[in-house]
Amino acid sequence: MGTTTAPTTSTLVTHETGEQPVRWLTQQEQLDWRAFRDGTVRLLDALAHELDAKSGLSPHEYEVLVRLSEAPERTQRMSGLAGDLAHSRSRLTHTIRRMEERGLVVRSACTADARGVDCAMTELGWTTLVAAAPLHVQSVRDHLVDVLTPEQFRALGDAMAAVRDHLTSGPCHVVSED
Repeated sequence: MGTTTAPTTSTLVTHETGEQPVRWLTQQEQLDWRAFRDGTVRLLDALAHELDAKSGLSPHEYEVLVRLSEAPERTQRMSGLAGDLAHSRSRLTHTIRRMEERGLVVRSACTADARGVDCAMTELGWTTLVAAAPLHVQSVRDHLVDVLTPEQFRALGDAMAAVRDHLTSGPCHVVSED
């Protein structure tokens, strides 16, 4: 397979559809983008594998338990939980159903608003989280925090906060219904 060279940032291409011209990535931007994409996929895969192997929890289940553990009375409204976790409501509903079957959480009618549904962590959910958290934190340290310098880790956090804020506010806000 031959090697192709992407246009430079100075090369602008106007699509036949009348869209705005494309600002292609520079070689360095392409390298940085691919390093981010590949590193993120490999990191999340490694963390998911270790979390499942050591605790039997998926990353989504673990995050649900973490968020519930931080909520008053370990209970949160499902719609708020979906927003906090950047999950669609349907995806969260499937995750919660599986967790309910395992006895980790329970759902009930929202006391403040009869139209809503609350999700609460059970005692089994709490003990599962308490057992899983130290193992997961060590994996995060081993594969990310301790691999970077404190300055790199801070820059990563700042950069991803900017991306999150961009994607969750204004006209770029996209709600996923997968």
